Amino acid sequence: MAKIIVDTSAIYALIDRSDNWHLKAKQHFSEIKTQEFDVVVTNFIIAETHALLLSRIGLELAREWIRNLLWSIEYVNKADEKRAREIIITYHDKTFSYTDATTFAVMERLGLSVALAFDSRFTQFGWQCFDISALSQA
Repeated sequence: MAKIIVDTSAIYALIDRSDNWHLKAKQHFSEIKTQEFDVVVTNFIIAETHALLLSRIGLELAREWIRNLLWSIEYVNKADEKRAREIIITYHDKTFSYTDATTFAVMERLGLSVALAFDSRFTQFGWQCFDISALSQA
């Protein structure tokens, strides 16, 4: 089964109906489900998403999202964190967050090249976004 890593930006867009990417997120998550891709999130993405939901939408929805989380969790390890620091230091002209950089490191480790993300930092680093059909070839 093909894997896709899902970023906070896509999760938030799916949940928040007022988000500019909401309809696109619904479409992509529907395609992922139909094609039976294994959705992967890192523990850092879970923390970041929970904090974002908590601050923007509220306690109950943030708690409900955690309660219903069914995706595979890929834990960021020490080597991923070391690589994340290298990414942040090397790309001094980019504004990669630590969560972004750890996600990139995990993608490298897992051999993934496509992410479901509405965050331009993913394409800045060289990953493919939005194009679910690319997963069939990955």
